[in-house]
Amino acid sequence: MTSTDTPQTLVPQDSADPAAPKGAPVMLALHQTALGGPEVLRLTELPRPAPGPGEILVAVHAAGLNPTDFKHRAMSVFLPPPPQTLGWDVSGTVVETGFGVTLFRPGDEVFGMLPYPYGAGSHAEYVTGPTRAFAAKPAGIDHVQAAALPLAALTAWQALVETADLRAGQRVLIHAAAGGVGHLAVQIAKERGAHVTGTASAPKHDFLRELGADACIDYRSEDFTDAEEPYDVVLDTLGGETATRSVGVLRPGGVLVSLLPGSKDTRAAAEKAQVRAVVLLVEHDHAGMRAVAELVGRDRLRAHVSGTFPLAEGARAHALGETGRTTGKLVITVR
Repeated sequence: MTSTDTPQTLVPQDSADPAAPKGAPVMLALHQTALGGPEVLRLTELPRPAPGPGEILVAVHAAGLNPTDFKHRAMSVFLPPPPQTLGWDVSGTVVETGFGVTLFRPGDEVFGMLPYPYGAGSHAEYVTGPTRAFAAKPAGIDHVQAAALPLAALTAWQALVETADLRAGQRVLIHAAAGGVGHLAVQIAKERGAHVTGTASAPKHDFLRELGADACIDYRSEDFTDAEEPYDVVLDTLGGETATRSVGVLRPGGVLVSLLPGSKDTRAAAEKAQVRAVVLLVEHDHAGMRAVAELVGRDRLRAHVSGTFPLAEGARAHALGETGRTTGKLVITVR
């Protein structure tokens, strides 16, 4: 199946764990027992997890989709081979708390990113995770909006604020600025007082300007290396040759933060240009989630949700996401 195929709505399959105790609580999950295209995803009845020490059990209302979900569905990247249930973004209601939990109580609305990469499992009716992977859901947004934020927003925050130490008056270039991480990074950079340039196809430039971008580059017809002034920071969401070429637009002492590995020449180019070049792997973080929630509460950060799909149509969501043509985020709705 190609990414342009339209998978059918899933129907529940037999339990993937026939050895589960009879009468034990169960749930539906978007599960797979083999690697492959969206067609490997099955709506499957699985045992409902129970929270361990320091964990909470969350009734999932909505769960975001990210490119890493598509990659892990198709190939073994960080996770062992299937069976597996993917999903790191989650927004929902606390059902039960494990031993030692003090931050939340049953009934609290929370959102967060499960520990990446080994904590996946939010594309289900219930999920457990460490308490401090979550924060209180901002009251001003619904679960769909909240579920679209965690992984992408934490990535942008950890890249721009914690790694690059982006400050007011600095110039930042954000690649794929209309994407999941990119459109949130634009807003975070503007909140930091930076001058923001984003790359995207021309039809998405108005969207970027609405988010606060100061300048836009059409990657189809313009060369981002033709910059009149150097940048202090580049956020590279593409990797490969884009990372290497981005070194050339940075001032000496600038910072290149890539989310994917660059080419074999990136490190050498960075050393020659006296530029810091790093690859970031996002981490779950209670303080970071609280920072995201605070920006949302002040109406300084919002996720653009370009589509929602019920859990039973998760394969369709994967197929659409893999086209690479969506703006912002896709979200799976569960409740």
